[in-house]
Amino acid sequence: MIYKNINKTVLIVDDDLVVIKILKEKLLNKLPNITILTATTYKEGMKHILNKNTTIDLAILDIVLPDVKDGAIINFALQKNIPTIVLTALKNDEIKHQYIKKDIIAYIVKDGKRTFDYIVNNSYRLLKNYTTNILLVDDSHVQLAVAKQILENMKFNVTTASDGKEALDILNTTDKHFSLILTDYNMPVLDGMELTLAIREEYDKDEMGIIVLSANDTPEIPLKFISAGANDYINKPYSKMEVITRINSTLELLDLFERTRDMANRDFLTGMYNRRFFFESGNNIFQKALREKKDLCVAMFDIDKFKNINDTYGHDVGDIAICEVARILNENLRKSDLVARFGGEEFCVLLEKISLEDTKKLFENIRQTFEDNIIKTNDLTIKFTTSIGISYGLSTDLEKMIKQADEGLYYCKENGRNQIYITV
Repeated sequence: MIYKNINKTVLIVDDDLVVIKILKEKLLNKLPNITILTATTYKEGMKHILNKNTTIDLAILDIVLPDVKDGAIINFALQKNIPTIVLTALKNDEIKHQYIKKDIIAYIVKDGKRTFDYIVNNSYRLLKNYTTNILLVDDSHVQLAVAKQILENMKFNVTTASDGKEALDILNTTDKHFSLILTDYNMPVLDGMELTLAIREEYDKDEMGIIVLSANDTPEIPLKFISAGANDYINKPYSKMEVITRINSTLELLDLFERTRDMANRDFLTGMYNRRFFFESGNNIFQKALREKKDLCVAMFDIDKFKNINDTYGHDVGDIAICEVARILNENLRKSDLVARFGGEEFCVLLEKISLEDTKKLFENIRQTFEDNIIKTNDLTIKFTTSIGISYGLSTDLEKMIKQADEGLYYCKENGRNQIYITV
């Protein structure tokens, strides 16, 4: 799978140009938006590391370089807190253990094609950590500090809580999405078991992972936690490598679930959510708004005279126009807004926490953006406008708000297009 949303910088230092070429190609195949810096010597590598205008998010470094003592560049990168993968032809267990003690991400021996796949997988995992939020829950300040250091070395975004109640308060009030909860068992106020049960009432195992860290060695406790919905259980005291391995395994499984959901929930052409997902998630949002008596906004988008684009330029250009709608909506809406392609050139948007005045400003700005936008493709220059029907407030159900927005869209079409119409 290709991951276009990871924009980071990777440094590769190896004296073998063939290794650099293959590794660069494989990394860009999976992570096309990353920036890759390369060097074949210690001196060249140091220039990249010391460049004040560059932030290196991951380094893949050879132990043996022609112009320096073995391992010197690795030691320097670690001093600069750069996450480092060691890549080497040396098959020496003693050397391997020396580097593993130094908080490297992985120690990989060059031994064929699988070497590069292993590096790419480790690179992806580390780079994705930069945007992965973890909630760490423990009433022991010492244990909390130790676990937090391990997680931050892995470049996770870590939020801490001292007991289960504080953890639930964080989950209920923050806009952050936590991929994983690491929790102790025995805690005051609300213990790890109660926390696990409370989380599982709101989130399935494929939505949010839970790993329990506990010094309780009663044999049936891990089974009780797994039955309650925990993804894994680690006994204290634990080794750093054990925690890292278990966390990575859980996150890889969550990634697999996410990819499977995306295949079912997203439109193939644009990558936007599809109609089915919109109604599933939208009805949840609507029920929440009813309980809280908060206004919502539903907007229906349509490309004006889309048939003319297809008839004049062909369906390939029509597809480009549809993808352009997705791009502009993504750039102008919040990440929390629900956007879906309903079919053909029609899109639907559901927004929470927005005033009527801001709704008018937002969609007028989007309408103007479409009017000003120019698409250049295959020696063609095309422009198109959009009509936008909007329903604002809170009806008896989501379907009625969508129908109102659709009627507003129809009004725009019948009265000159390239405009917005709001029903309150």
